Amino acid sequence: MQVQVLNTQGQNTGRTVELPDDIFGIEPNDHVIYLAVKQFLAAQRQGTHKVKTRAEVKGASRKLHRQKGTGGSRKGNIRNPLYKGGGTIFGPKPHSYDFKLNRKVKDLAKISALAYKAKENAIVVVEDINLDAPKTKTFVDILGKLNVANKKAMFITPEFSDNLYLSTRNVPSVLGVVLADINTYDIVNSEVLVLTESAAKIFGDDKAEA
Repeated sequence: MQVQVLNTQGQNTGRTVELPDDIFGIEPNDHVIYLAVKQFLAAQRQGTHKVKTRAEVKGASRKLHRQKGTGGSRKGNIRNPLYKGGGTIFGPKPHSYDFKLNRKVKDLAKISALAYKAKENAIVVVEDINLDAPKTKTFVDILGKLNVANKKAMFITPEFSDNLYLSTRNVPSVLGVVLADINTYDIVNSEVLVLTESAAKIFGDDKAEA
C-alpha cells in the first residue's frame, strides 16, 4: 500500500511510503478487536470498591437473646446483616477486572485495527516534524494544513520528542504516542492516524528484517 508523504503545509512532497499489505491489507478480525478493547477498558477499572462484613462493622458481639423459647427468630449479635448497621452479605471486595489475552491475539487485534484505518483512507503520512521549542499553535496550524484539525487524531512518532509531546498534550482532539506504544483501543478510538515519515517507514523496515 503506497501512501503519499505530505509536508507541513499539506502539500505532496513527491515521496511515498510503502505500508506492508500483511498489516494494512488484511481482512480485519472484529472479534479480536472487541477482545482487545474490552481488555484495555477492564484494565482501567480501579476495582477498589469495598463493603464491611459482619466481622468488620462496629457493634457488640454478645448474643441478643437466648436461642430458644422466645417465639422469635434466632439471632446472633447486633452486627447481623439483617439489622440496620450490620454487615453486608456477599458485598463487593477489591479485585482487578483485568484479564489475560495471548500476545498473538493482541497483535492480530492491533493489525486489524490498522487495516480498518487503511480501508477508510484514514491514514496520513507527514514529513518528520522537528520543533525547536514547544509550540501548540504551530502544531495546530500543521494539523489544519493536513485537514485533520477537526478530527480525533492519533499522532504517531518513531521516538519520544519532548517538544512534540508538550505541543500535542494541550490539544484535546490529539493523542501523541510513540509507535512502540500504540494499542488497539487508541487506534479504534481515533478518526485518523497521522504518522511521521520515519514512523511509517518502520513498518516497511520491520517487514524487510522479518
